[in-house]
Amino acid sequence: MPRRNRVDPWGDLCAVADRGHFTGNRGCVVDDDERVVRHHAGPLWITCTLRYRDHRSPLAAAHRWTPLFFLDDAVALAAGHRPCALCRRPAYHAYRVAVGLSLEAPSPLRSTELDRRLGAERLRRGRGLDRASDRITWRAPFAELPDGTVVIDRDGTALLVRGDQLRSFTFAGWGPPSDRPTHGMATVLTPPTSYAALTFGFEPWLAL
Repeated sequence: MPRRNRVDPWGDLCAVADRGHFTGNRGCVVDDDERVVRHHAGPLWITCTLRYRDHRSPLAAAHRWTPLFFLDDAVALAAGHRPCALCRRPAYHAYRVAVGLSLEAPSPLRSTELDRRLGAERLRRGRGLDRASDRITWRAPFAELPDGTVVIDRDGTALLVRGDQLRSFTFAGWGPPSDRPTHGMATVLTPPTSYAALTFGFEPWLAL
C-alpha cells in the first residue's frame, strides 16, 4: 500500500499507509520532484470528502494542492482545518452557524473571516516541516469540554474528548478509553474558533 501524507492533531505531516476518512487542503506542499518541502501554503485550510463527483487530484503534483489525510473531524479541527464549503456544504454551514452563535453575530461568519480567525489561532511564527512546537494551545476547564475537542496531556499525547472519556490518538484510530477528569484545567489543542463551533452545535464525524 502506498504511503500517504497523513496529518496528526498537531498539524504535522507523517507518511503512513493508512488513508483516513477525510482529505484536506492547505495548498501545495511539494516541489517539482514531488518531495514534501513545506508545512502549508496559504491561509485556506479545509477538510474535504475523499470523493466528490468525478473530481480527481494527484497525491503529489507541483503547483497543485496536495491532498492530506485525516482520521476524522476531531483531528482535522485540532490541526486547524475547517469543513470545505463545496464538498462538505452541510458541515460547513453548520460550522459557520455555530461559530456565529458563539459570537452572538447577526449572521453566520463568512469563510474569509473563519480563515482569518483560524490562521491567528493555529501557529506562532516559525518555519520548517515540523511545526508542533509552534502550535498554540490554551486552557479550559475539563468539565466544559464539548465532544470532539482534542486536548494534550503532560506527556504531549493528543487525547479526544468523548462524553466522560478520553482516548489517545493513533493513525489507526482512537485508543482505549480512560476516565475524563471532572475537575481541573485541560490544555486544549483544538483552536478556539473550532472549540466554539463544537460548543454551539457543530457535530463532528468521529472515527469511533
